[in-house]
Amino acid sequence: MATDGQTLLVLWDIDHTLIETRGVGRSIYERVFPETTGQPLRELATVHGRTELDIMHDTLQLHDIQPTEAAVNRLAAALAEGYHAAIDELTTRGRVLPGVRQALDALQAEPGIHQSVLTGNTSDVARIKVEAFGLDRYLDLSVGAYGDDHRDRSELVGIARKRAALQLGTTIPAEQVVLIGDTPGDVDAALTAGAHVIAIASGKYSVDDLRTAGAKSTLETLTSLSQLLEALTRR
Repeated sequence: MATDGQTLLVLWDIDHTLIETRGVGRSIYERVFPETTGQPLRELATVHGRTELDIMHDTLQLHDIQPTEAAVNRLAAALAEGYHAAIDELTTRGRVLPGVRQALDALQAEPGIHQSVLTGNTSDVARIKVEAFGLDRYLDLSVGAYGDDHRDRSELVGIARKRAALQLGTTIPAEQVVLIGDTPGDVDAALTAGAHVIAIASGKYSVDDLRTAGAKSTLETLTSLSQLLEALTRR
Protein backbone atom coordinates (compact mmCIF):
# COMPACT_ATOMS: atom_id res chain seq x y z
CA MET A 1 0.00 0.00 0.00
CA ALA A 2 2.96 2.30 0.49
CA THR A 3 4.23 3.52 -2.85
CA ASP A 4 7.83 3.66 -4.10
CA GLY A 5 9.10 2.28 -0.83
CA GLN A 6 7.73 5.26 1.12
CA THR A 7 6.23 4.88 4.54
CA LEU A 8 2.46 5.27 4.75
CA LEU A 9 1.58 7.03 8.00
CA VAL A 10 -1.89 6.00 9.19
CA LEU A 11 -3.23 8.27 11.92
CA TRP A 12 -6.25 7.09 13.88
CA ASP A 13 -8.71 9.24 15.74
CA ILE A 14 -9.52 7.71 19.14
CA ASP A 15 -13.02 8.57 20.40
CA HIS A 16 -15.84 7.01 18.35
CA THR A 17 -13.31 5.65 15.86
CA LEU A 18 -11.27 3.24 17.98
CA ILE A 19 -13.23 3.31 21.23
CA GLU A 20 -16.36 4.60 22.93
CA THR A 21 -16.12 5.88 26.49
CA ARG A 22 -19.92 5.96 26.88
CA GLY A 23 -20.11 9.08 29.00
CA VAL A 24 -16.98 8.60 31.09
CA GLY A 25 -15.33 11.68 29.61
CA ARG A 26 -18.21 13.93 30.58
CA SER A 27 -18.26 12.43 34.08
CA ILE A 28 -14.58 13.14 34.55
CA TYR A 29 -15.03 16.75 33.45
CA GLU A 30 -17.83 17.07 36.02
CA ARG A 31 -15.53 15.73 38.75
CA VAL A 32 -12.39 17.73 38.06
CA PHE A 33 -13.81 21.05 36.89
CA PRO A 34 -14.95 22.17 40.39
CA GLU A 35 -11.61 21.10 41.88
CA THR A 36 -9.76 23.15 39.29
CA THR A 37 -11.95 26.23 39.00
CA GLY A 38 -14.06 26.37 42.15
CA GLN A 39 -17.23 26.20 40.04
CA PRO A 40 -19.51 23.29 39.12
CA LEU A 41 -19.51 22.33 35.46
CA ARG A 42 -22.68 23.96 34.12
CA GLU A 43 -21.94 23.45 30.43
CA LEU A 44 -19.32 21.62 28.41
CA ALA A 45 -18.33 23.11 25.08
CA THR A 46 -19.03 21.07 21.95
CA VAL A 47 -16.50 18.22 21.82
CA HIS A 48 -17.03 16.34 18.55
CA GLY A 49 -14.04 16.63 16.23
CA ARG A 50 -12.35 19.36 18.27
CA THR A 51 -9.05 19.55 20.11
CA GLU A 52 -8.97 19.50 23.89
CA LEU A 53 -7.26 22.89 23.91
CA ASP A 54 -10.24 24.31 22.05
CA ILE A 55 -12.76 22.53 24.28
CA MET A 56 -11.08 23.66 27.50
CA HIS A 57 -10.71 27.24 26.21
CA ASP A 58 -14.40 27.51 25.33
CA THR A 59 -15.61 25.67 28.45
CA LEU A 60 -13.71 28.06 30.69
CA GLN A 61 -15.19 31.02 28.82
CA LEU A 62 -18.69 29.58 29.24
CA HIS A 63 -18.07 29.86 32.99
CA ASP A 64 -16.70 33.43 32.75
CA ILE A 65 -13.20 32.18 33.52
CA GLN A 66 -10.33 33.70 31.57
CA PRO A 67 -8.76 30.84 29.55
CA THR A 68 -5.17 31.74 30.36
CA GLU A 69 -2.40 29.28 29.61
CA ALA A 70 -2.11 28.55 33.33
CA ALA A 71 -5.86 27.89 33.69
CA VAL A 72 -5.90 25.59 30.66
CA ASN A 73 -2.81 23.73 31.87
CA ARG A 74 -4.37 23.18 35.31
CA LEU A 75 -7.52 21.77 33.74
CA ALA A 76 -5.52 19.54 31.37
CA ALA A 77 -3.50 18.13 34.28
CA ALA A 78 -6.68 17.52 36.28
CA LEU A 79 -8.27 15.70 33.35
CA ALA A 80 -5.27 13.39 33.04
CA GLU A 81 -5.42 12.64 36.77
CA GLY A 82 -9.17 12.06 36.50
CA TYR A 83 -8.77 9.57 33.67
CA HIS A 84 -5.97 7.78 35.47
CA ALA A 85 -8.17 7.39 38.54
CA ALA A 86 -11.08 6.17 36.39
CA ILE A 87 -9.31 3.48 34.35
CA ASP A 88 -11.46 0.68 35.78
CA GLU A 89 -14.60 2.68 35.09
CA LEU A 90 -13.37 3.47 31.59
CA THR A 91 -12.81 -0.18 30.69
CA THR A 92 -16.08 -1.26 32.31
CA ARG A 93 -18.36 1.34 30.73
CA GLY A 94 -16.37 1.91 27.56
CA ARG A 95 -15.52 -0.49 24.75
CA VAL A 96 -13.36 -1.00 21.70
CA LEU A 97 -15.53 -0.54 18.61
CA PRO A 98 -16.33 -3.52 16.37
CA GLY A 99 -13.62 -4.42 13.88
CA VAL A 100 -10.99 -2.16 15.42
CA ARG A 101 -8.61 -4.82 16.75
CA GLN A 102 -8.76 -6.74 13.49
CA ALA A 103 -8.11 -3.56 11.48
CA LEU A 104 -5.15 -2.52 13.62
CA ASP A 105 -3.72 -6.03 13.47
CA ALA A 106 -4.08 -6.22 9.70
CA LEU A 107 -2.40 -2.87 9.10
CA GLN A 108 0.40 -3.76 11.50
CA ALA A 109 1.16 -6.73 9.26
CA GLU A 110 1.32 -4.57 6.11
CA PRO A 111 4.90 -3.66 5.12
CA GLY A 112 5.47 0.08 4.87
CA ILE A 113 2.57 1.13 7.13
CA HIS A 114 3.27 2.95 10.39
CA GLN A 115 0.29 3.50 12.69
CA SER A 116 -0.23 6.24 15.23
CA VAL A 117 -2.97 8.63 16.37
CA LEU A 118 -4.24 12.07 15.53
CA THR A 119 -6.68 12.96 18.25
CA GLY A 120 -8.31 15.82 20.05
CA ASN A 121 -7.34 14.20 23.35
CA THR A 122 -4.33 15.51 25.22
CA SER A 123 -1.29 13.26 24.93
CA ASP A 124 -1.68 12.05 28.53
CA VAL A 125 -5.36 11.19 28.14
CA ALA A 126 -4.79 9.58 24.74
CA ARG A 127 -2.14 7.30 26.20
CA ILE A 128 -4.37 6.35 29.13
CA LYS A 129 -7.24 5.47 26.78
CA VAL A 130 -5.32 3.35 24.28
CA GLU A 131 -3.33 1.57 27.00
CA ALA A 132 -6.48 0.87 29.03
CA PHE A 133 -7.93 -1.06 26.09
CA GLY A 134 -4.64 -2.67 25.03
CA LEU A 135 -4.41 -0.84 21.70
CA ASP A 136 -1.00 0.67 22.37
CA ARG A 137 0.72 -2.44 20.98
CA TYR A 138 -0.38 -1.32 17.49
CA LEU A 139 0.20 2.42 17.77
CA ASP A 140 3.45 4.36 17.91
CA LEU A 141 2.26 7.14 20.21
CA SER A 142 5.61 8.93 20.00
CA VAL A 143 4.80 10.13 16.48
CA GLY A 144 1.17 11.00 17.12
CA ALA A 145 -0.36 14.46 17.37
CA TYR A 146 -2.63 15.52 20.18
CA GLY A 147 -5.20 18.01 21.33
CA ASP A 148 -2.69 19.82 23.53
CA ASP A 149 -0.26 20.32 20.63
CA HIS A 150 -2.39 22.92 18.84
CA ARG A 151 -5.96 24.24 18.95
CA ASP A 152 -6.35 23.80 15.17
CA ARG A 153 -6.82 20.13 14.30
CA SER A 154 -5.43 20.54 10.77
CA GLU A 155 -2.11 21.71 12.26
CA LEU A 156 -1.78 18.34 13.96
CA VAL A 157 -1.09 16.64 10.62
CA GLY A 158 2.13 18.57 10.15
CA ILE A 159 3.13 17.94 13.75
CA ALA A 160 2.69 14.18 13.29
CA ARG A 161 4.65 14.27 10.01
CA LYS A 162 7.57 16.03 11.71
CA ARG A 163 7.59 13.61 14.62
CA ALA A 164 7.42 10.63 12.28
CA ALA A 165 10.27 12.00 10.17
CA LEU A 166 12.47 12.35 13.24
CA GLN A 167 11.54 8.96 14.62
CA LEU A 168 11.70 7.01 11.35
CA GLY A 169 14.53 8.92 9.70
CA THR A 170 12.58 9.60 6.52
CA THR A 171 10.44 12.42 5.15
CA ILE A 172 6.70 11.75 5.21
CA PRO A 173 4.97 13.75 2.45
CA ALA A 174 1.41 14.84 3.17
CA GLU A 175 0.12 12.55 0.44
CA GLN A 176 1.60 9.61 2.38
CA VAL A 177 -0.59 10.37 5.39
CA VAL A 178 -4.05 8.86 5.92
CA LEU A 179 -6.35 10.04 8.70
CA ILE A 180 -9.04 7.64 9.85
CA GLY A 181 -11.75 9.38 11.85
CA ASP A 182 -15.47 9.80 12.39
CA THR A 183 -16.19 13.55 12.23
CA PRO A 184 -16.26 16.37 9.67
CA GLY A 185 -13.42 17.83 11.75
CA ASP A 186 -11.25 14.83 10.86
CA VAL A 187 -12.16 15.25 7.20
CA ASP A 188 -11.41 18.97 7.21
CA ALA A 189 -8.10 18.47 9.02
CA ALA A 190 -6.92 15.96 6.43
CA LEU A 191 -8.04 17.94 3.40
CA THR A 192 -6.64 21.22 4.73
CA ALA A 193 -3.27 19.56 5.33
CA GLY A 194 -3.18 17.78 1.96
CA ALA A 195 -3.55 14.33 3.49
CA HIS A 196 -6.00 11.54 2.69
CA VAL A 197 -8.94 10.61 4.88
CA ILE A 198 -11.09 7.56 5.45
CA ALA A 199 -14.22 8.60 7.33
CA ILE A 200 -16.04 6.05 9.46
CA ALA A 201 -19.70 6.62 10.40
CA SER A 202 -19.16 5.03 13.81
CA GLY A 203 -19.93 8.13 15.86
CA LYS A 204 -22.41 10.99 15.70
CA TYR A 205 -22.14 11.59 11.96
CA SER A 206 -23.63 9.59 9.08
CA VAL A 207 -21.95 8.58 5.85
CA ASP A 208 -23.86 11.38 4.12
CA ASP A 209 -22.63 13.91 6.69
CA LEU A 210 -19.05 12.81 6.13
CA ARG A 211 -19.37 12.88 2.35
CA THR A 212 -20.88 16.35 2.53
CA ALA A 213 -17.82 17.38 4.55
CA GLY A 214 -15.64 16.26 1.64
CA ALA A 215 -14.70 12.67 2.42
CA LYS A 216 -14.31 10.57 -0.72
CA SER A 217 -13.72 7.33 1.18
CA THR A 218 -16.40 6.49 3.73
CA LEU A 219 -17.30 3.34 5.63
CA GLU A 220 -20.26 2.54 7.86
CA THR A 221 -18.03 0.69 10.34
CA LEU A 222 -14.64 -0.99 10.54
CA THR A 223 -16.16 -4.47 10.57
CA SER A 224 -15.35 -5.05 6.90
CA LEU A 225 -11.58 -5.37 6.74
CA SER A 226 -11.68 -5.79 2.96
CA GLN A 227 -13.44 -2.42 2.56
CA LEU A 228 -10.85 -0.68 4.73
CA LEU A 229 -7.96 -2.21 2.81
CA GLU A 230 -9.62 -1.27 -0.48
CA ALA A 231 -10.05 2.32 0.71
CA LEU A 232 -6.37 2.48 1.65
CA THR A 233 -5.35 1.03 -1.69
CA ARG A 234 -7.36 3.49 -3.78
CA ARG A 235 -6.52 6.60 -1.74
